[in-house]
Amino acid sequence: MAEKGMIYPFVPSLIRELKEQLPYSPVISYGLSSYGYDIRLSGVEFRIFRHIPGTVVDPKKFNPQNLDSSQLHTDKSGSYFILPAHSYGLGVALERLEVPDNITVICIGKSTYARCGIIANLTPAEAAWRGHLTLEFSNSSSADCRIYADEGVVQLLFLEGEPCAISYEARQGKYQDQAEVVTLAKM
Repeated sequence: MAEKGMIYPFVPSLIRELKEQLPYSPVISYGLSSYGYDIRLSGVEFRIFRHIPGTVVDPKKFNPQNLDSSQLHTDKSGSYFILPAHSYGLGVALERLEVPDNITVICIGKSTYARCGIIANLTPAEAAWRGHLTLEFSNSSSADCRIYADEGVVQLLFLEGEPCAISYEARQGKYQDQAEVVTLAKM
């Protein structure tokens, strides 16, 4: 299903280093894994929550001013965003998903980031959902952390069953067809 468009671009094996760069450059793995698929963080956009004195973040009336754009940095290790200590950020998946109506996808954090204090907090991609996932990250450590663009950031696990009675597409879910940019909370 992934090769037929469920995941685009699809990488049919687990990539751990970029062999087109000499010397070989290690990367945080992405692509097809044993029982899932490791998707990459897009370098297009990353936003970090900031405190505005006197305001409260309200998911029913989300104020985009509560988010600051983060700069994409590049060095010999790759391209990355910096998630400050004890903060929360939003990124977007490089891969576009087109989930069939008999599949639900669960996203979980990768252990490489978990060991640095980065927690990926992702909702499922429901049956018949399509688009680029908005990815949520919490830095629970007391140090600033890098989150690498174009490298593995979360793993997708796929659950297959009978087609659901009412798919995400059929009920016209509000997050359908997300572009490769951070999608804010909607009502």
